[in-house]
Amino acid sequence: MGRIITLLTILILCSLPLFGTVVSVVDIEGMITAGQLSYLERELEKAATSETDLLVIRLNTQGGLVDVTFKINEAILNTSIPVVVFVTPSGAIAASAGAFILLAGDIAAMSPGTTVGAAQPLSITSGGVQEAADKTQTFLANHARSLAEQNNRPEDIATGFVMDNLTLTANESLQEGLIDYIATDLENLLLQMHGTIIEKHGQSIELETADSQIIYREMSLRERVQKSVSNPQIAFLLLMLGLMGIYFGLSTPGTFVPEVLGAILLIIGIYGIGLFDTNTTGIILIIIGFGLITGEIFTSGFGILGIGGIISLLIGALLLPHEPLMGFDWYGAFIRTVIGIIIGIAIILIFVIQRIIYSHRHPMSESTNLTIPNTGVVVEELAPIGMIKSKGELWSAKSFDGTTIPLGQEVEVIKEESFKLIVKPKEVKGE
Repeated sequence: MGRIITLLTILILCSLPLFGTVVSVVDIEGMITAGQLSYLERELEKAATSETDLLVIRLNTQGGLVDVTFKINEAILNTSIPVVVFVTPSGAIAASAGAFILLAGDIAAMSPGTTVGAAQPLSITSGGVQEAADKTQTFLANHARSLAEQNNRPEDIATGFVMDNLTLTANESLQEGLIDYIATDLENLLLQMHGTIIEKHGQSIELETADSQIIYREMSLRERVQKSVSNPQIAFLLLMLGLMGIYFGLSTPGTFVPEVLGAILLIIGIYGIGLFDTNTTGIILIIIGFGLITGEIFTSGFGILGIGGIISLLIGALLLPHEPLMGFDWYGAFIRTVIGIIIGIAIILIFVIQRIIYSHRHPMSESTNLTIPNTGVVVEELAPIGMIKSKGELWSAKSFDGTTIPLGQEVEVIKEESFKLIVKPKEVKGE
């Protein structure tokens, strides 16, 4: 009995850390694009349905896409768990879109030597880069003020980021009440936050972060692909390459390479500049992929259509987002199924391409299955070219001396030239 009690005590002591505060950490770096949005939404959804107690966003960005920033703010404000936005490490910035994300956090913190602000919107015209229209500035300033009001931050500072391109250091931000803490690193921040009480959706939540279990979350391959192609510079380059590929393909038809690659790059480029959402782009690329593979089966694409189909299927599967009503296990199984199909098709295409290359390098000098008849009957007048019939088969034929041989005349085959029989009228015995 004593041993059982001792064993239970050890198990309880070993499991105590599992019942401490669980902190999930995500990193948002570089330009804010659709990849970071998918990454954050996935982690917020996972955190809300697991044992995660707090989510920390380590932020270092020079800005990004407006609509993506708005959706990130919406996700932060509507999640059920507390969210900390931490501008770190030293030297990091939360400029433009980053300032809006910092304002949306339930708790805001910065490392020494970091900067926030400079959120004045710009527009690109034929005359160059200039300030956006007053209407746009006013809208974004009011949005920043609304975020500040939501989290009890100074509204004049928030509007100053947009209207006056205001920029603050970490110390200035703390003095103005824009942020709650200055911390050298994540562990130091968690120690400072221990015992803090915040209001979230009408509920008071006390943070017990002194001995937290920290889990670092990484971007998936799909999210990294989204992040890359959603970069405006890369998206514009893909768009131009896609248009050029289609143009050259239509100008010099026959190879299929420019048209196939151009169509895929064009779809990805359109997605990158924001005209297609992720779901639509994934479905379009999957449909194009199956179409190209089908085209490879019924045409002599020499493997080009099939390879293009494989690329399109793979990118489409990666971009197809996780749906809330579908479990993560289902999505993982779907990706594995697609990859399995792609590998199978790739093996078949490799075999087909090898056979095509072999046949081009080793052409057959003559057919081994062709049996030339000796006689036949004219079924289409030879003048001098027509058709004869022999043993139920039709043959293209030509009179040997260029004369006309009438319909119904029996003929003798002299020789064969390029699958055309050279014939003469059959001699009748006794004549």
